[in-house]
Amino acid sequence: MKSYEVNFDGLVGPTHNYGGLSYGNVASQSNSQQSSNPKEAALQGLAKMKALMDMGFQQGVLAPQERPDVAALRRLGFAGSDAQVIEQAAKEAMPLLVASCSASSMWVANAATVSPSADTADGRVHFTAANLNCKYHRSIEHPTTSRVLGAMFADQQHFAHHAALPAVAQFGDEGAANHTRFCRAYGEAGVEFFVFGRSAFDSRYPAPQKYPARQTLEASQAVARLHGLREEGVVYAQQNPSVIDQGVFHNDVIAVGNGEVLFYHEDAFLETEKMLAELGSKLGKVGGKFQSVCVPRSAVTVDDAVRSYLFNSQLLSRPDGSMLLIVPEECRSNERVWQYLQGLTGAGGVIREVKVFDLKQSMQNGGGPACLRLRVALNETELAAVNPGVIMTAPLYDSLTQWVERHYRDRMTENDLADPQLLLECRGALDELTQILKLGAVYPFQIN
Repeated sequence: MKSYEVNFDGLVGPTHNYGGLSYGNVASQSNSQQSSNPKEAALQGLAKMKALMDMGFQQGVLAPQERPDVAALRRLGFAGSDAQVIEQAAKEAMPLLVASCSASSMWVANAATVSPSADTADGRVHFTAANLNCKYHRSIEHPTTSRVLGAMFADQQHFAHHAALPAVAQFGDEGAANHTRFCRAYGEAGVEFFVFGRSAFDSRYPAPQKYPARQTLEASQAVARLHGLREEGVVYAQQNPSVIDQGVFHNDVIAVGNGEVLFYHEDAFLETEKMLAELGSKLGKVGGKFQSVCVPRSAVTVDDAVRSYLFNSQLLSRPDGSMLLIVPEECRSNERVWQYLQGLTGAGGVIREVKVFDLKQSMQNGGGPACLRLRVALNETELAAVNPGVIMTAPLYDSLTQWVERHYRDRMTENDLADPQLLLECRGALDELTQILKLGAVYPFQIN
């Protein structure tokens, strides 16, 4: 039976703005309060989806959240009609209104952790929505994320869904941004690689001093248990605390893996050699041959990696066994990074080609190509069981492009977020989107 890695890209929401909400994310903070362009952001993301589809990769779409989140504002004490809630929040607590308008759900690498059926005890694909507990504006995402994933992967014979972990710091979970899977083939048993920033209960593990470590060891272990993963099919590794303090808020900012290959920076992990040996040993036991591609700090600094998002790239397998690296335009603009990539692809190794995409709107808010997608390994039967409305096709691309052109603004500032009309625009757009994607009622305004 054939198997595939399907990339489900997040569709950028109508309230895409630069709120500077994410402490520890250098790009997010440095572009705070600048004017954004939601229409351009959504079209850039759709262009990447279509390009991958045209190259022969399986591609899907994951819908954005309803924003502003009026219900979240009501839980914080704002009252009255929806318009009054927004106006009161804008007047009394603008940072809370900005948080309720965050479009960061576009980075669906943070949406959930996914384990394919070849790895799990019950032979189903398992999803656990990430609690994203480290940031308020992200912690309000998982209820809608769970409903959207449930509507996309609804067949209980093939798919299992778990609620987010307890919303406390000890179980901070950032989803697939700190999770990678290695395998010989997508439909075969593999090794799931969980990267954590700190331990909540074991003081032997060091922690960063400047920026928060968002993922805990205990959260990663809990997800592995929920998904029924075998001990011999799991490797845990700690992210280097010093790189977190340099702006590497997720592992996918400093490393990316696919198939049998880990592409990583020299300073990404603690106890790197021990971790690589464990990955090699465990992958070898299920027939795989682990390969690591280390980028030395002498060629690319951590600062280069953070500014260019070299590692927040998509590493994709081609039919001939080689791999393609999808990188943002910022990699070409960084002389050291681009020089390294030219040498990498010319060296005859497994990574043979680099393709560059303009994702400036996403990059300025702190997310590159890899942030925009959630990887789901599926066999033929499971792919057939996915809601077909969310699988990218040329007609769907055309429909979504036209939908964006109709509904999105081309400019968004903090003042625009205070406009009650924005909520009505967003709800109208999302109501139409759920019909295009055949999701049913997944948003609070559709359910309540």
